[in-house]
Amino acid sequence: MNEMSSFQRISRERGVELATKILARAGYSDDHASIMIENMVEAQAQECHSHGLYRLIDCTKVANAGLVNLTAVPVVTDHAVSVVKVDAGGGNSLLAFKKGLGLLSEKAKANGIAALAINNSFHYSALWWEVELISELGLVALAMSPTMPFVAPYGGIKPLLGTNPMAFSWPRPGGEPCTFDFATSAAARGEVEIRRRRGETLPPEWAIDNEGNPTTDAERAMSGALLPFGKHKGSAISIMVELLAGPMIGDLLSHQTGQVNNTENKGLVHGELIIAIDPDRFGVSVDAAEGLFQEIVGQGARLPSQRRRTASKRSQSDGLLISSELLVELTQLCDG
Repeated sequence: MNEMSSFQRISRERGVELATKILARAGYSDDHASIMIENMVEAQAQECHSHGLYRLIDCTKVANAGLVNLTAVPVVTDHAVSVVKVDAGGGNSLLAFKKGLGLLSEKAKANGIAALAINNSFHYSALWWEVELISELGLVALAMSPTMPFVAPYGGIKPLLGTNPMAFSWPRPGGEPCTFDFATSAAARGEVEIRRRRGETLPPEWAIDNEGNPTTDAERAMSGALLPFGKHKGSAISIMVELLAGPMIGDLLSHQTGQVNNTENKGLVHGELIIAIDPDRFGVSVDAAEGLFQEIVGQGARLPSQRRRTASKRSQSDGLLISSELLVELTQLCDG
C-alpha cells in the first residue's frame, strides 16, 4: 500500500461532524442531510469505502453543478393495491425511500407483496442499507437501480448500461439478516474512482479503454467502460435491472441519462425499484432458511455481508477507518 492510500481512525462523532458541515455548505436541506449522514456514516463504519464519507465529494460536486434538487420534498402516491410511487422531485433518493417506506410495509403486510417505485431521483447510496431497513420490519426485500451509462454490454465496446446494483435481504429473527448488495458490473464505479485516486491498477477483467481494449489503468477505464461481471450472465442481469427499474416504473434507462456535469437530458436523475415480501402472508416462516445458513457456515463458507458486520463491530470500538488522503480532502471541504 503506498503512502497516498494510508488509513487512520476517527470517531463516529467526527464523521458526523464532517458530513453535517459539508452537506450544509453544499445547500442540502436538513431533511435530506440527516438521512444522507446516517447512511454515509454507517457505510463508513462497515468499511464500504466507495459508498461512505467519500460520497460527500460527489454530493458536493452535483450540488455545485445544479444537477440535484437540494431541497426537494418527495411526493408519495398510493398508486395501486400493491404499488407505492414516490416522486423524488429531482432530489436525493434516500429521503424519497424514507417517505415511502411506511406505506410500502403496510401494503406488503396486507397483500403479501408490494413494490415501491421511486422516480426522478438522484441515487448514489449503497442499496444494502435500504433493504436491511425493510428486513428489520420482518419483510424480505429486493432493490435495484440503473445508474449513468458506465458499462459496456458483453461483447460491446462502449458504455451503454449502468453499474446497475441490486440488493437482497432476508430477515433472521434474533440475528442479523442475510443480505447481499453488488453492482452488475465487474466492480462498482466508486471502486474504480478510489483506485484512480490512489494510483492503483485494476484487475484485468474490470474495464476497457475508449477504444475497446482491455486495460488495468484506472484513468483509461474512467474514459472507457467498465465490464459486466460474469460476462454474458452479468450483462443479462444488468439488462433486467435496466428494464425493471427503468421503463417498468416509467423512468429512464441508463443511456438516457447524462454523464456527471452534463445537464443534457436529466443529468443524474433516474429511478429505483424496491420490492417487499411478507413471509407470513405466504404462510411460511423466515426460520425455514436457518438450516441453509447453518450448512453454509458449517462448510467454512461465510454468509453474505459477514465482512461488513465484522468491520462494523471493529468500528464501534476503534472508530471509523478512513483514508488519510480523503480525510484531508474532507477537512478542506468542511473548512471551505
